[in-house]
Amino acid sequence: MKKKTTATASRAGKRPKSAASGRKVAPRRSSAPGSRPPAASNGTKTTIRRLKAQLARTQAQIEELQASADTDFLLGIPNRRGFERELNRAIAYIKRYRAGGALVVLDVDRLKPINDAFGHAAGDQVLKAIVTTLLAQVRASDVVGRLGGDEFALLLWNLSETDARAKAAALEEAIDRLAFVFDGRTITAGASAGVSVLDIHSGAAAARGVVKSWRSVV
Repeated sequence: MKKKTTATASRAGKRPKSAASGRKVAPRRSSAPGSRPPAASNGTKTTIRRLKAQLARTQAQIEELQASADTDFLLGIPNRRGFERELNRAIAYIKRYRAGGALVVLDVDRLKPINDAFGHAAGDQVLKAIVTTLLAQVRASDVVGRLGGDEFALLLWNLSETDARAKAAALEEAIDRLAFVFDGRTITAGASAGVSVLDIHSGAAAARGVVKSWRSVV
């Protein structure tokens, strides 16, 4: 009887296993790097879209300002800064690919007397007609720029020196043929041009010097 009592007491001392103790507990999600972040709320998504739209508008405004800084406001062609940028690119291309071209710098005659006699509106009309004439005489790949005042420059691709000088003469002749009527008087402008050939030996500094002082190559 004594042994039986001891065995019964021993069994009574053991804690029964609960149903929960036999169940596997799901692991907790880790917040370590690499884990997926929680989904953004609708408010966060709206803010992101708004910031992206603002950034796109700002970039467009920057590009517009950069373009206007390189463009002549009156004539819609590159100004001195814009033309020099195109010239530097052209020289780099010519050196790399052994291409060729020519730089024609053109000075409009009698623009100041026209401005003095008939006003700057008349001078602007002359300049616009000259730009229209120049653009009609060159290819789409060529560049026509205004250096300032009555001076223009043309970057012409793949022309020999002989062809470039012939083109410069044709440009002078085309401008000489232009006629304008102000206050009942017929006025002509005229132009003088100089030529510099661009090849693999051309330097950007030398070309800029030609643009700044074109009479040295007439």
